[in-house]
Amino acid sequence: MTWLMQSGRFALGDVKTQSGETIKEAFITWKSHGTLNAARDNVVLYPTSYSAQHPDLEWLIGPDGVLDPTRWFIVIPDMFGNGLSSSPSNTPDYPHLVTAHDNVAAQRRLLKEQFGVEKLHGVYGWSMGAQQAYHWAADFPDAVSRIAVNCGSARTATHNRVFLKSLMATLEAAPEHVGHGRFSAPPRAAIRAFGRIYASWALSQDFYRADLHLSALKAPDLETFLRTDWEERYARRDAADLYAQLRTWEAGDISSLYYGGDLKAALKAIRAKVLLMPGATDLYFRVADNEAELPHLAKAELKAIPSIWGHRAGNPVQNPPDAVFIRDNVRRLLES
Repeated sequence: MTWLMQSGRFALGDVKTQSGETIKEAFITWKSHGTLNAARDNVVLYPTSYSAQHPDLEWLIGPDGVLDPTRWFIVIPDMFGNGLSSSPSNTPDYPHLVTAHDNVAAQRRLLKEQFGVEKLHGVYGWSMGAQQAYHWAADFPDAVSRIAVNCGSARTATHNRVFLKSLMATLEAAPEHVGHGRFSAPPRAAIRAFGRIYASWALSQDFYRADLHLSALKAPDLETFLRTDWEERYARRDAADLYAQLRTWEAGDISSLYYGGDLKAALKAIRAKVLLMPGATDLYFRVADNEAELPHLAKAELKAIPSIWGHRAGNPVQNPPDAVFIRDNVRRLLES
């Protein structure tokens, strides 16, 4: 079965960020799947995650997938800093910090000005995409009816920030680093170390204990797995873009713009139905983070993904049982 797909680049002009800096001649790229109905009320926004570009995330779209394009008009906006939308690699004097708030404000303009859409049926996101879904619900409480927070949280936890700071420090230690996350040349050795650090966090201890990198992901040995699945993955991205998105991730906090840092107040302001779907063994966004948020949400449920795949349980390209769990719960939310 086929469905309508479109893509484009939306010009935003100069955009002042939450930090007070400006993205000059800002733009976001996007791709849509499905058809916008006459009432314009079948829109599901699907923001991208860390270093991902929209082609990386389209695998779950389909009539039998998590997001059904024959039922919903699915819009994937590329996040600032991912190399397709405005990023250090394509924008001179890119700000030192662009936040999730900056992203969702730009996405709202895209939806209103490109598609005439004022309210979303839902937002679905994984990881940094989940952070953006949460920010949508807090920043624009009347503009979204449902959010699926897949392996994300309302505020980046301190333990999560320790991981992010280790990656930043790795890039900063490169001889090619010239300051503020900019580089004179690709920092190849630093990216190699970066990928190996990432591999130790993205998948759980239980995943490695079960040797799933060998059996499920078909790597011949650990060294090959680290090289092909992690080093080469990040070597395809510009180092300044990777650094910029680390800063966006670290600054994630739905309360920082409109609620004076009061996280409970931000959570209580959310009117959307919320599906919190942490991974049971995720080392970034812990089940405990979502359990602490749950009592302050008016309409929410928590469904932990029962998986040893760590953070990658939320993006189960090669993991059918977790994909089924996510599909069933997200479809139930969207049909509610």
